[in-house]
Amino acid sequence: MRILAFTDGASRGNPGESGIGIHITDEQGTTLVSVGKYIGQATNNVAEYRALLVCLGLAADTPCTQLIVHSDSELMVRQLNGLYRVKDAALKRYFRQVSAKLASLPFPVEIRHVTREENRFADELANRAINVKRDVIGVAGLHQA
Repeated sequence: MRILAFTDGASRGNPGESGIGIHITDEQGTTLVSVGKYIGQATNNVAEYRALLVCLGLAADTPCTQLIVHSDSELMVRQLNGLYRVKDAALKRYFRQVSAKLASLPFPVEIRHVTREENRFADELANRAINVKRDVIGVAGLHQA
């Protein structure tokens, strides 16, 4: 089964209070996992990488044959696709963790850049987690991706 994932990291200030959002569906759009996590103080780019790491961990527990990850972080997507170098020391650590996780997965992963509008559900999950300063799962009333 091909899995579609939407990830987002949000930071209020840079660094500031931060959260991550992950929304995973099957090809028909049925939600498999929908979660927001409060991660404390972080930069927006660290939050983006942390969201991807959680997403990859969640996807590893699904019967997946291919994972397509959507993110509105142009920087992260371009770094992971080899178009930008990773210069920041903190991001290098996360880049290495993501690269190792990608290499360990038994299925191919594609990472695509999307607009903020296309990623609004993951964004809402991340911001909801910041608002309540705790994890949120499948929050009713949020928009579907």
